[in-house]
Amino acid sequence: MTPTTVIDLGRQAVELTLLVSAPLFLAALATGLLVSIFQAATQINEMTLTFVPKLVAIFVTLVVMGPWMITHITDFIRRLYGSIPGMIG
Repeated sequence: MTPTTVIDLGRQAVELTLLVSAPLFLAALATGLLVSIFQAATQINEMTLTFVPKLVAIFVTLVVMGPWMITHITDFIRRLYGSIPGMIG
């Protein structure tokens, strides 16, 4: 296994991690923005008001996007396992 192969494999893993986590981060970001606008408009500063909606939004996003995320992860792992004989030999 050459250093180039290791770097390429690491790059692919980081790209996959960013791709799979993006929907969850975007849901949390959008929910946080909406809650902060609501808090600014009503002047309610409750910590649980920011936590619970983000948790619900991330859960819903995980349920909706879960199959897509699992498909990408399993495809990557299949390609990785399939390339092991080429890396060794």
